Amino acid sequence: MKYLALIIAVLLVIPTFGQRKKKEEEPGLVPTYTEGIPYALPRTGLKIHVKALNEKFVPGPYAAYAEQLLGIKNAKTQAVSKWEITEVAIKTFSEPDPEQVHQAMGEVAALLNLSADGCLLGINNANVVPQALPQPTSNSSVQKPGFDDGFSFDYLTDRPSYYPGDSTNNFRPTKVSIEQKAAEAAQRILDCRMNQYDMAALMMDGEHPDGKAYEVSMKELKKIEKEYIQLFVGRTTYKKQSYSVDYVPGSAVKSGQVVFRIAEDKGIVSATDLSGKPVMIEFDRVQELNQKYSKEAVSENPDAGASGIFYRLPGIATIRLIYEMNELASVRLPMAQFGVVAPFPEDFLGGDYAVELHAETGAIKAIQLK
Repeated sequence: MKYLALIIAVLLVIPTFGQRKKKEEEPGLVPTYTEGIPYALPRTGLKIHVKALNEKFVPGPYAAYAEQLLGIKNAKTQAVSKWEITEVAIKTFSEPDPEQVHQAMGEVAALLNLSADGCLLGINNANVVPQALPQPTSNSSVQKPGFDDGFSFDYLTDRPSYYPGDSTNNFRPTKVSIEQKAAEAAQRILDCRMNQYDMAALMMDGEHPDGKAYEVSMKELKKIEKEYIQLFVGRTTYKKQSYSVDYVPGSAVKSGQVVFRIAEDKGIVSATDLSGKPVMIEFDRVQELNQKYSKEAVSENPDAGASGIFYRLPGIATIRLIYEMNELASVRLPMAQFGVVAPFPEDFLGGDYAVELHAETGAIKAIQLK
């Protein structure tokens, strides 16, 4: 009985040992990894450059007398300031997408080629050379001086606001009326025109200026005439402004987002400055392309995605900037985050292939057998 029990115990142990040995030596089994290398797929950002022009009109203080004294009709009496977008340029840049951060697991994690900001550039590809990060460019509003030159109609006069008194009014100063000032200004304009005529017709009293003196004299008379006419017709000045802003839409962003605003007094301002009217951004995506991608990118491999390697199939969209129901600009371009993310085929990750991805979109650029 003693030997029988020993034989039965040996028979029970031998199959278990054989199964364990077979399991350990069975080819194709991959050890379980608990750590990996994180990486990101890129997303597409928009850098929007805008140039605007401000037209500011200041009415002349004697506008009401323009027709009566000078025959100028319909002189404007209301101040106007308006901004006009003169140029819009939309450029793209790429950056890591926080919605698409993954972890490469297993031996393939040692074969990753990453960019300086952590995006996947390739796998097992010695020819992929990560480029340095681009030099940053500040987004700011730059205004070129136009009407803020210190000019004021208050200083454009050679007449005092009060006449000195005399014996008839006990020497009390008398205020000069607006009608009197307008009449004197109109007379100055007529005098300038007459002097220009006399000079051109060689009818000036005394020595007639010639050569450079003639040129300078005529230029000065025209300048004085223009300044006095502005007292009646007003003054229009212009100011240019340049503005740039970065906008990075999410994968599920909806149209109608505010990218910046236009204020009457300050021009182009940020989206958070509620003093301005909004400039909206709209996206028209090519949905049919994504539907095809989603259908064809499905893998029947049960281990698809086990290695943690994914790539993008970027979407296509038409982007429009809208201000007060008018289209300021439009552009059609690929947007990485509007596309489809798919697992990389596991058969290409064993080290026999070199893979390269587009840095801007995360799409496959090349797969080569080494």
